[in-house]
Amino acid sequence: MNDFQAIADRVEIEALRGEFTDAVMMRDRPRLAALFTPDGALRMPNIPVEQIGREEILAGGERLQSQWDFFVQNTHPGTIQLDGDTATGRAYIQELARTRDGREGLNYAVYHDRYQRTEEGWRFAERVYEVRYLDTSPLAGTAPHAAQGSRTDPAHTTAPPAPAPSFTDPATAEQLERVAAALRAGGFAAEILDDAAEARARIKDLVPEGAGVLTGASETLRLSGIDEDINAGGQYDAIRPRILAIDRATGADEIRRLAAGPDFVVNSVAAVTETGSLVLASGSGSQLPANAGGAAHAVWIVGAQKVVPDLSTALRRIEEHALPLENARAQAVYGMPSAVNRLLILNAEPRPGRGTVLLLREAIGY
Repeated sequence: MNDFQAIADRVEIEALRGEFTDAVMMRDRPRLAALFTPDGALRMPNIPVEQIGREEILAGGERLQSQWDFFVQNTHPGTIQLDGDTATGRAYIQELARTRDGREGLNYAVYHDRYQRTEEGWRFAERVYEVRYLDTSPLAGTAPHAAQGSRTDPAHTTAPPAPAPSFTDPATAEQLERVAAALRAGGFAAEILDDAAEARARIKDLVPEGAGVLTGASETLRLSGIDEDINAGGQYDAIRPRILAIDRATGADEIRRLAAGPDFVVNSVAAVTETGSLVLASGSGSQLPANAGGAAHAVWIVGAQKVVPDLSTALRRIEEHALPLENARAQAVYGMPSAVNRLLILNAEPRPGRGTVLLLREAIGY
């Protein structure tokens, strides 16, 4: 290899490391994953995280970034040792971060890298993240979004508002594929179906006749006909009609036990994130234990309009879109308002084979 080629390789590898930091800072997860070889690995033992292949890196990045309030990463040049079409090296990292649950800190770390020359240029074959210093003291500063319009800002400037997300438009095919991949990485089974009619037929495959089945109070189930199939079809031991027949004043304990541990729970969700989280909201919380893990098996049918980028948008969808619609329904049916008194967030399924998500290409429910 001549000196000019070696110089060019070093410049490209240094640019690759810069692209990584830029993709992280801009939250451009597809670009981040594309910086790795198809079987490349991102390992962060201190977290701990181990992601193999671009699909896992994409899904893992989305899950991790959904937890950030803010994150800043600086990459400082390190070493590069060339060896033909492969190379090794180190890059030195300084980071500031605060998560949505209040964790924050400053750390210094090292990326131990292996690089591979490909037809796309140099790519990471492996990045191993090693923390060398961690300070979890409260950070004195704030992210710009937390201080917009503040008089302590000498420029007194405000960033332009982010465009309001649409909570009714169906997700694209690419978004559905990302959601499905992220769900599978978290231990859920995930299927993409054309419409509610396909989901209605699929339920008959997934739920055996005679099983004890609890259905959620879901517009998706009602509109699709799944609620009627389960609760009035005679093929299942339907839990909801049994619950409705019990006097609530004298049979509260029996209702609680019936709802908590059925063979199957069939329900929808208020939102599903592209990072692979399912979000359910409830006024009473009575249906949440079965969804959380009380039911031996769970099936969730999710309309395409319920796909959102992250958990913060999921919570906005519940408050700004789903709650007003459910409130109107509750007023009409029960004569009383609804409320979001309980939230359930399922980030992963630790029992393989328990949870199945049927993602629809059509919008249904709210």
